[in-house]
Amino acid sequence: MFDRIRKSFDRLLDSTRTEAASQGEKRTHNLFEAAAAYISACADDDQDRIDETVTWVSPEALSFGVSELACRAVIALARERDESPQTVARSLLGLPTA
Repeated sequence: MFDRIRKSFDRLLDSTRTEAASQGEKRTHNLFEAAAAYISACADDDQDRIDETVTWVSPEALSFGVSELACRAVIALARERDESPQTVARSLLGLPTA
């Protein structure tokens, strides 16, 4: 999964270097909206949506948004499962319990 994120960031950097002049009015997206759209596109393995969402915000902002989304998701799952966030995170990554 991290490899896909890295590849998407590489594509973003390439696209911003060669991006043509803007076409009309573009909608502004916030970093949390971009992170949610990016992660859902990755989960659906939708490369077109991934390519689109990585252009909405800077790579740093997207990285922060993805990190924040991951934290919130782990906390929500931990509460739902009545487990610690560490246990849930390790479980999601397929790691043995500490």
